[in-house]
Amino acid sequence: MATHVDGHIRHGGDDDPTPASAKTGAVRDRHAKIKQRVNTKGFVTIENLAAEFGVTPQTIRRDIKVLSREGSIHRYHGGAGVPPSTENVAYTQRKVLCLDEKQRIARLVAGQIPDHASLFINIGTTTEEIAKSLCDHDRLRVITNSLNVASILAGNENFEVIVAGGLVRPRDGGIVGPLTIDFIQQFRVDYGIIGISGIDLDGTLLDFDYREVRAARAIIDNSRKVFLAADHTKFGRNAMVRLGSIGEIDRLFTDRLPVESVMEALGASDVELHVADGVAGRFAPGGETPEEPWNDREPE
Repeated sequence: MATHVDGHIRHGGDDDPTPASAKTGAVRDRHAKIKQRVNTKGFVTIENLAAEFGVTPQTIRRDIKVLSREGSIHRYHGGAGVPPSTENVAYTQRKVLCLDEKQRIARLVAGQIPDHASLFINIGTTTEEIAKSLCDHDRLRVITNSLNVASILAGNENFEVIVAGGLVRPRDGGIVGPLTIDFIQQFRVDYGIIGISGIDLDGTLLDFDYREVRAARAIIDNSRKVFLAADHTKFGRNAMVRLGSIGEIDRLFTDRLPVESVMEALGASDVELHVADGVAGRFAPGGETPEEPWNDREPE
């Protein structure tokens, strides 16, 4: 598995007088461990988490509030639990969650798409950011089941934008249903760009709406290369509907290195990992020290 990077990871403390940039690493590490405890136990109390991590209950409450907004955990009185698998975070909230991370991922994806390419782009706030980053390309032919993506790309007069038929979801402009699937299956494109609501720790791709999953499945099946864009909050996130396995994609674009079990799934399937911020090198499935630095390849 090749890991491609675009920056450096920072490390540091949290409740000590270290610079803000150094604190970020410790906070991220604590957040990851809180999510792990919640997924393992189902529910954890603020008091137990504060004692385990050696921080104040107020700090843990702030952590839970942040993770709850991301949809990673569910906030309860006195603690945190596993989020429901049947309901996604509201679209208006998702648009601003991890916006900087999504924009960096979007630029990374856009850099891998050559001019004159044909694309599928599916529903999602991350794919909307990718659409924005593609606007400077030349002569793309894009098929999408998102009115928002189509609206963004329509600003480039050199693009050919084709919108799938079907049922429009008022909340996010997504187009779903049997007509959407039938339409997508009429094409065979160079690149399929998809987002996802959750990636289970074994690499299973998950979403909340079975109709959206069926459309994404059709995109995977009818693309020569499949690019999955997902920020770090999607790893270990629970959702009810199974799309497929991470081994069915060609490249994963994210903003942080995934947890070890997902790294192993990527390595076992020879999926290329592109990280917007990380440590340069090739990573073995077990997460060993990186070998020689690896630079992003030119688009095919």
